[in-house]
Amino acid sequence: MSTDVAVRVEDKLFYNRYQVDPGRAHIKVRPHTTPTPQLKALLKACPARCYELNDKGQVEITVDGCIECGTCRVIGEASGDIEWSYPRGGYGVLFKFG
Repeated sequence: MSTDVAVRVEDKLFYNRYQVDPGRAHIKVRPHTTPTPQLKALLKACPARCYELNDKGQVEITVDGCIECGTCRVIGEASGDIEWSYPRGGYGVLFKFG
């Protein structure tokens, strides 16, 4: 017997918790007026949807909820669009089920 219940990624991400390190974001977006193609790609590539466009059309990040998968690092670090580092010990994502 098969159940066709659709489980969304957002539903699963809800179980994770994030320990915020005030004033020490582990990802920073380079200041820009017009986003590069790499920054625009992060709007769709980030599985936690941490990137979004602001009112001025610039890409911003909210690191709360980041699952530290490294997708943005692969896409944007080499071009200099983002600075990425691991959070300090005890901070960052806390996986509830593993």
